[in-house]
Amino acid sequence: MDLKVYMVKGSYHQKPFRREVMRTYGASVTPSPSDTTEVGRRILAAHPDTTGSLGCAISEAVEYAVTHEGYRYVLGSVLNQVLLHQSVIGLEAKTAMDKYGIRPDIIIGCAGGGSNLGGLIAPFMGEKLRGEADYQIIAIEPASCPSFTRGKYAYDFCDTGMICPLAKMYTLGSDFIPSPNHAGGLRYHGMSPILSELYHQGLMEARSVEQTSVFEAAEYFARIEGILPAPESSHAIRVALDEAMRCKQTGEEKTILFGLTGTGYFDLKAYEEYNDGTMTDYIPTDEDLARSLEKLPKMD
Repeated sequence: MDLKVYMVKGSYHQKPFRREVMRTYGASVTPSPSDTTEVGRRILAAHPDTTGSLGCAISEAVEYAVTHEGYRYVLGSVLNQVLLHQSVIGLEAKTAMDKYGIRPDIIIGCAGGGSNLGGLIAPFMGEKLRGEADYQIIAIEPASCPSFTRGKYAYDFCDTGMICPLAKMYTLGSDFIPSPNHAGGLRYHGMSPILSELYHQGLMEARSVEQTSVFEAAEYFARIEGILPAPESSHAIRVALDEAMRCKQTGEEKTILFGLTGTGYFDLKAYEEYNDGTMTDYIPTDEDLARSLEKLPKMD
């Protein structure tokens, strides 16, 4: 069976080498939204200049799967079963820390759809829920797509084309399409239902950070550690550095665990823009968010 990939249009152009890896292994890669699906054409009619989002790509992929014999849609983020699969990240992290007798005070992860963060915190949150330990857990999201920090906890569609079922989550509205952002994996209008409930109960906190400050932290980390981090992971690095500097100022000693979940070698175009000083930040206005949130499904 052929592999069909709908890749967020912004990432398709910003990360050509990631695209080419998929093509090398036989995938057909289409920038989303596209004119190859009904939902893609509908999104383009409403947003002709859009660079797409994860919600757009999900809609197109689902439509393609259900209209072509032999295809199935594979989900990689957001929903509960994906977080459970990703929990191997947290289990390995906790096993390593237990082996050396280290207990984190603060756990930090990037958050877009939520599977990255959810996987990292899973065993630690289990201890917190059972009253066995307490941790400060911080979700870090881009200021351009602030689902937790500026979204609404409500039932919403998981995709821009409104094909998928509703989920109760922190959302900016399925119609919200963020500005171009190099953290492609974080450009999603909603947040995992599991993480949304934990956040709603006050068991974790969330912060949003601007793109240029994220790349500032990424570059600093690369020069000190010799590892070029992915933009998504660099959101966690940004706040880990902030928390470390806060401890330095207060004299506190805290152990900080953060998720470094990818390298940035497919994101050198973004690093080039940062180094050239052409990278910009865009934060949606209250009016931008209100227009999207007013289209949330009306629940009786």
